[in-house]
Amino acid sequence: MKLADRIVADPETCSGHPRIEGTRVRVSHVLGWLASGMTNAEITTEYPYIGEDDIRAALHFAAQAVDSALVAAE
Repeated sequence: MKLADRIVADPETCSGHPRIEGTRVRVSHVLGWLASGMTNAEITTEYPYIGEDDIRAALHFAAQAVDSALVAAE
């Protein structure tokens, strides 16, 4: 399974926000946890249904999303 296959979006689940397949954990949740200082080990301990590959997939998805969006510098 490719990392990209782990991230899905369905309008019927989590209002269509990108999430880890098979869960209701949104990519934005994973990014927020990492930004707050949680380690991968802490995330996978707190949420045992999320694996290291899921965290990497969320980061990869976010990197692609930022890279494809135009951002204006002010």
